[in-house]
Amino acid sequence: MKNPSFLTVCMNPSLQKTLGFSSLVRDRVNRTEKHRLDASGKGVNVSRVLSQLGKPNCHLTQLGGSLRPLFLDLCAQDKLSLEWVESGSPIRFCYTLLDDADHSVTEVVEESSPVTPGTEERLMAAYTRLLPAHETVIISGTKAGGFSDALVPWMVRQAKEAGRQVILDLRGMDLINSLRYKPDIIKPNLLEFIETFAPELKAGLLATEASDASQEERIRSPIRDLCLELCRNYRCRIILTRGAQSIWFAESGGFAEYALEALQPVNTTGSGDAFTAGLVSALSEGADLEAAVGHGARCGRLNAGLFKVGVIAEAHEQV
Repeated sequence: MKNPSFLTVCMNPSLQKTLGFSSLVRDRVNRTEKHRLDASGKGVNVSRVLSQLGKPNCHLTQLGGSLRPLFLDLCAQDKLSLEWVESGSPIRFCYTLLDDADHSVTEVVEESSPVTPGTEERLMAAYTRLLPAHETVIISGTKAGGFSDALVPWMVRQAKEAGRQVILDLRGMDLINSLRYKPDIIKPNLLEFIETFAPELKAGLLATEASDASQEERIRSPIRDLCLELCRNYRCRIILTRGAQSIWFAESGGFAEYALEALQPVNTTGSGDAFTAGLVSALSEGADLEAAVGHGARCGRLNAGLFKVGVIAEAHEQV
């Protein structure tokens, strides 16, 4: 049987600087010899893990500015298949600060500069060219400024009309406006889901986290009902990751939960993207949703145990 191919799309690439400290002290000079630089962005991370899982894939993005050769070189080192269009938008930096003293992971994110006029049309043309060769489309993350609100829904519509499977790791209006075209799976984290579909529950979610999950059912019940309603209305499946807490997922048959093993993480950045790659890899091999969620969770766990962002194995080993 032909090994299915995946098209990952992310319109907000980044250069990820990871810095490890034995103890990070606020308002002091903090020095470290443990650091690395990687090409990143949610779609790059998904593609990198798919490659380590032995799944053919191609990543589509926009690139601009003087750091583009560095980004392309880092992608080549990871043996990623990359398609890009000129955007005139300098590639942003994002930073992960790892503190061994308390095992905290702090992310610092630069917002991107807007893309220049004509970028959207070039991206649409590249997407149209690439779509026929791929069975599954995975669209992840936020858009850089300068892209229209019509772009992501258009991509979903094109893919569904071509009979492709569509997975969305999105939030906000990009997600809401795409639902009418019936993506197969939507996979925001719980906070993103609440901010998108039920902002009135946000205060309750924060209170639940502060009370060490003792009030979890107060959030779970309305979220379950909303997930099942969305599944019915848009014939999609929904997966809500919750950091170190159990994963909630829903399909037409009901609402369920997948418990996670306790883990002392090294670097959790990119674990959600590793989860996405593991999920779609398992689905492509015929797994049901629960088994696919389990495989995704294992990939997320592997990523969290490594220093580099968006990987499940050292170097280019396949898992």
